[in-house]
Amino acid sequence: MLSRRTFASLMGAAANVGGAAASSASAPALNLDALPLAAHETAMRLAIAAAKANPFYPFGAVIIGAVDRTVLAQGVNNTKTNPARHGEIVAINDYVARHGNQGWADGILYTTGEPCPMCMGAIVWAGIGGIVYGSSITTLTEAGIAQIMIGASAVRDAAPFCRGRIIGGILRAETDTLFRNRQRG
Repeated sequence: MLSRRTFASLMGAAANVGGAAASSASAPALNLDALPLAAHETAMRLAIAAAKANPFYPFGAVIIGAVDRTVLAQGVNNTKTNPARHGEIVAINDYVARHGNQGWADGILYTTGEPCPMCMGAIVWAGIGGIVYGSSITTLTEAGIAQIMIGASAVRDAAPFCRGRIIGGILRAETDTLFRNRQRG
């Protein structure tokens, strides 16, 4: 089994193959700390509302414009139809349908649960400007939801071209309750 450090080193090396970097490499990093906590909480409540559409896997996500705070996209886990349709992936696809494959650096993705490595990889490759989540991978595991135990920060840190800031624990009490009290099938 690979340690997180070894995984991060391998991922960093893989990211440099061919010298390609994400299109947002030159974009300035968003300062998520400059936004008031109330702004983060308002956006997280939108992700929580989206999550309620799937009481078994309540992973909801919204992409919010960093400047004007408008909802640019949203999604909820739909792995019943496709195992790759995690809430963040659905939101990314919704964003592309609405806005095309551009402007990612100006968005903040809010999600009820810490992004898994697949979702975080997609977020990194898109160049989304910031990520805010509620419940940690550890909490998701404790709630009985299988997880790959590689945190979002480890995936981001493995991509030297990615400068997206991550904040965890926003409305954690509410998102933890959502996952712990989820319907089980």
